Amino acid sequence: MSHRTGLVLDFGGVLTTPLLPAVLAFEQREGLQQGACIKALYMDAEGVRLTHELERGTVSQTEWNEAAAPRLGVSPDNLMGRIFADLRPERTLIDAAAAAKRAGIKVGILSNSVGLSPWNLYDGYELEARYHSVVISECHGMRKPDPELFEAMLKLLGLSADECVFVDDTEEYVQAAEKLGFAGVHAQQPEQTVSRLEALLGVPLTDAH
Repeated sequence: MSHRTGLVLDFGGVLTTPLLPAVLAFEQREGLQQGACIKALYMDAEGVRLTHELERGTVSQTEWNEAAAPRLGVSPDNLMGRIFADLRPERTLIDAAAAAKRAGIKVGILSNSVGLSPWNLYDGYELEARYHSVVISECHGMRKPDPELFEAMLKLLGLSADECVFVDDTEEYVQAAEKLGFAGVHAQQPEQTVSRLEALLGVPLTDAH
């Protein structure tokens, strides 16, 4: 098997701790029923449409906050920031990505946006400095799983899909990437993800080697 020379990583839930526990903690803080956010924002057609527009940049985070808040019965003030307040850096994957880059792998970030203001999910992660290429969906007017968004990343990296690995915590997006020729990794448990990446890239990504 020839090893891949490019690594494309989702951001939220891959380079951060998982999203769901953060959402559940928000619900608890706000006195909401468990699952209220999923039901109102991700299982409801209007909630899904709203989030997809946010990811494509056709509505702002503030507009999303103001539209989503009444659906949950909470204040719109910095709602997105409050929902994801408990997210933290996932050091295992951040360190593995840095090791891949040092080993000569081209590393890119491909993320569906949640808006950049008033709350910026990417603050403190120094994406532009740490990775070869960064594609945030709203800046391109598209969202994963749109094939054109993957193509935009490949163009920036100067690689073809069959030279790259794609990692995401959303299985649907992994499958979309695989259809384009990427080797897909569904991120569920950090150590397992890193082990799979080592096999696909052919380089050690932890200090355990």
